[in-house]
This record gives sequence, structure tokens and C-alpha cells, in this order.
Amino acid sequence: MAVRFTHLVAAAGAALLLQAPAWAQTIKIANIVELSGAGATSGTNFRDGMLLAVKEINAAGGILGHKIETTTADTQSNPGVAKGLAQKAIDDNVFAVFGPVFSGSIMVSMAETRRAGVPNFTGGEAAGITKQGNPYIFRTSFTQDTAMPKIARYMAGPMKVKSVALIYVNNDYGKGGRESLMQALQPLGVKVVSDVSTEQNQVDFSAAVLKAKQSNADAVFVYLNEEESARALRELRKQGVNKPIVGETTLVGQKVIELAGDAANGAVAHVGLTVDAPLPAMRAFRAKFEKEYRYTPDHNGIKGYTGVYVLKAAIEKVGKLDRKAVAEAMHTLKVSAAKEPGVIMDVSFDKNGDLDRESFLVEAKNGKQEIKEVLPALGAAK
Repeated sequence: MAVRFTHLVAAAGAALLLQAPAWAQTIKIANIVELSGAGATSGTNFRDGMLLAVKEINAAGGILGHKIETTTADTQSNPGVAKGLAQKAIDDNVFAVFGPVFSGSIMVSMAETRRAGVPNFTGGEAAGITKQGNPYIFRTSFTQDTAMPKIARYMAGPMKVKSVALIYVNNDYGKGGRESLMQALQPLGVKVVSDVSTEQNQVDFSAAVLKAKQSNADAVFVYLNEEESARALRELRKQGVNKPIVGETTLVGQKVIELAGDAANGAVAHVGLTVDAPLPAMRAFRAKFEKEYRYTPDHNGIKGYTGVYVLKAAIEKVGKLDRKAVAEAMHTLKVSAAKEPGVIMDVSFDKNGDLDRESFLVEAKNGKQEIKEVLPALGAAK
């Protein structure tokens, strides 16, 4: 009898051991971002925001009882490297991939995550990212086709701009933004009278700014990466350009404001996310981020942070760790900040993986962003 009882205990113990991996299963997420090269500022912010969210979620018990396990890899701001890292993450059987942030890199690497059926959250803003019918790609920020019409309406309306000099970076991000801006300005009767292309990592903006200045446009629209935006702002002030300087999120990012100094003052932009937003949840995020990392995050930090909480909401809606089911749920997902504070603002996703939420018009003043106007989500009036 004792022998039989011992056998039963041993069998039960073996069964428990067999079940243990399921109990201990982690949700593996690969963070594939730009930690060096032209995108280092963007990628570092995105990584840190994402890791802060993971730390909070794990401390609260994980997702459906499963802890999140992360790995981080540097794309070096190189699309080819990003593609290889995406394949490596797939080989490691990750549940989801976060990044890259640069549009040129995600346009290449997302082919790998799509093939493997792995949900991929990106900070890239190029409109073309979600126009390829990829059911596994999701944004953590606005598409250019959503953002540009908002700033275009502001220029044509309150700013009374009739002509624009455009300075943009000649990569997927810059070309996509240029196209979206052109399409948004045309029906409003605003003409682009100077169309100046610049290169990624460009240092000298004197010629580009001179062309914009000589056009005598009502405003100068700057659409560049972080470091380039700061250099352009300094050059615009150096050459005495006194017309309004307008842009999208990056132009008045925290890193740009820090690098440009007083040259950033007065620059106006549409911003999807800002730590200077007058929202209690945003203030709380900023305080936690600054305590953790000892610097002020830009919009990319918010993207990484909120993106993880969006994934959490999608998994909890499905009720199981099923990548395909989670991707399908993402296409109709609506997350309330009241129920999931980590998303900071109410957010919804459409069939393409594009998101909709409130956004802001801001002006750079004295080292920070000052909110000029809160813009409603595009679907708010529907």
C-alpha cells in the first residue's frame, strides 16, 4: 500500500513537472530598434519606454499570469540589419516584435514578421507602412496621412498661410511625409513654392535654408530627423528667417529642443504625443520615466510605453496567447485609458493597423512644448 502511494506521489510529481512549462511560460518580445546611427535618439527613447511598461506589467503579475521576457537589438539605423534581426527574433519564437522606429527599416523588416505571423508594433510614420495589406503590422503613432491633414488645416486656417517652403529628408520617412503634406495642402489652396530635398545625417543646411528663404514663402515646413531638425532650426535663425517655422512631431521633439536651444523657440508643430500634454496620466508617465532613466522622454518614449499596454489589452481581449487571434483582435481594438491607464489616452485601431486618438498643436517655448490646442480624434465626430 505504501509502495503504491509512493508511486502515485511520484506520478503526480511527474505530471506537475510536465505542466510546469505551461505555468511558467513567458511572453517573449523582441525590441528591434535604432540604438546607434541616425536613429539613435528615436530608438533609445522607444526602447526605454517599452522596457518601463514591461517592468510595470511584470510587477503587477504579467499578462494573463504570464511574465514578459524581452530582448533588445540594435539595427544601427540600417534596414538590412533590421531585416536580419527580425528573422533572428522569429527563430527565437517571439510572440511580438517592437520596432524598428525608422520607416525605411520597418518597411524591410516587416516582411519577415508578416511571413511568420508575428504581431509587429512600429513607431514608423511613413504612410506606406500600413498600405501593403500586412495583417500583422500596427502603429504606435499616427500615419502621415492622418497627421499631415491636421497641420495643413491649421496652416491654411489660423495661420493664414498661402505658400510654403518645404525642407524634407530624402528617405522613406521624408518622402512619405512630403507626399502626404502635398496632398493635404492642395485642396486648401496652399502652394509649395520651394521643395528642398536633404540627405539623412546632413550636417550643413545653409544651402537648403537659403533656397527656402529666397522663395519668400509665408512659412517654412521642416520635416527631418531629430539631429537634422535641430541643425536646420539653428541655420534658419542664423540666416534671419522670420517667417513661421512649422512641422510635424519630430520638429519640436524634446531632443530637438535641447539640441537647438533658443533656435527652437516659436517653432509650431502637430504632435501626436507629448509629455507636456495637460493630462494626469501623461504627467504620471513622465515622472516615472524621468525617475527611471534620468532624462525627459520624447514622443518615441511614449510610443514604446503605450504600445506594450496596447498589446496587453489585445491579449487580454483574446484571453489566450495566440498570435493570429491577437493580430485579428487588434484590427477592431478600442482601449479606454480609464480601464487601461497605460495607454494614457483612449485609442482605437482600424483594419490597416492605423490608430486614432486625440493629438496636439504645440509651440516650442523656453525648452519645452507649450500646448496651443487639443485636436479631437478623427473618428470622434462619427
